[in-house]
Amino acid sequence: MAQICYKVNMNPKTHWREIYRKKDPKRVSWFQEHAETSLNLIRQCLKDKQAHLIDVGAGASTLVDDLLDSGYRNIDVLDISQAALEVARQRLGEKQDKVNWLSANILEARLEKHRYDLWHDRAVFHFLTDKNDRKAYVKQLVNALKPGGKVIISTFGPEGPLMCSGLPIVRYDHHTLHQEFGAAFTLLEHGIEEHITPDSSVQQFVYCYCRMKAD
Repeated sequence: MAQICYKVNMNPKTHWREIYRKKDPKRVSWFQEHAETSLNLIRQCLKDKQAHLIDVGAGASTLVDDLLDSGYRNIDVLDISQAALEVARQRLGEKQDKVNWLSANILEARLEKHRYDLWHDRAVFHFLTDKNDRKAYVKQLVNALKPGGKVIISTFGPEGPLMCSGLPIVRYDHHTLHQEFGAAFTLLEHGIEEHITPDSSVQQFVYCYCRMKAD
């Protein structure tokens, strides 16, 4: 069952700008040298390297590096923090021009209708503690994803933290996470990841891999 904490009233863009201004990107709790679970799922469900995919709330994640190295050529990387995106761009060097960078709040971003074959989100959705925000997120997803497109969503699991970066979150199991997206999405696969943070603590993540129905 989803477990909800109370919402903190603050400007999300300001909050995440300060996080990346004050912290080494390799010391934030969600840092991974390689996002292996996400990368393996993307490779599994997206064989066409010319397909369009988006990494929502990517921050300074190295996933984009590994996607480029895997041969994917139509990658959009979206995050609310321009500072986080700049870290990733500088790390990629000349390769940054192969990526479409989007600095925006996913709830407000203007995304092209039916653009994406795959939508990936590791650790954004669980920050949406307001029901209307979650509905707005799903609306964005349905608009931007191609009929029959794939979705990989990861949040803190039932035994995950109650807070992250000073913000409350919603914890899910795979049933409650899938329910947030409704009958338009078929759950294909799910799993648990025990993420080891840079300070060696353990965070439980749940993954859901879904397909949006074509009709």
